[in-house]
Amino acid sequence: MAEDKIPMTITGKRLLEDELKQLMTVERPAIIKAIEIARGHGDLSENADYSAAKERQSFIEGRIQDINGKLARAQVIDPATIKSEKVVFGATVDLEDQASGKRMTYKIVGVDEADIKNGKVGITSPIARALIGKTEGDEVVVHAPKGEIRYDVVKITYQ
Repeated sequence: MAEDKIPMTITGKRLLEDELKQLMTVERPAIIKAIEIARGHGDLSENADYSAAKERQSFIEGRIQDINGKLARAQVIDPATIKSEKVVFGATVDLEDQASGKRMTYKIVGVDEADIKNGKVGITSPIARALIGKTEGDEVVVHAPKGEIRYDVVKITYQ
């Protein structure tokens, strides 16, 4: 069975590639050097520096594998090429909170690029799942931890 594709924007893919490059060219060589230095301090069973370095190495190698897997399954989507009246991956959606009248804008992005402070919500988040398939003027009900929140879709753009 083929593994599922992982949707991500061009920016999201670039961020993962940059992190991978940093891990492989900076972090990995630095941790190998730290392990060599810690080994030189003698008894490894009581060497906290060695243990910490080996743990960090394990994390780095795991993250490299994780990123390589994601990049191999990446389905890169350029939101600027999408022509849709409905909300799909890559949409930038202007919403209005029905209760407060407060306006907000969210862009639906890949899970690894989600950054709520900057208005980027991951495709698997409750708000993104509620928005998918909606059109301008639709009501959206988000089932949030603090209860239902109702929004009106004001505008959908792809940029």
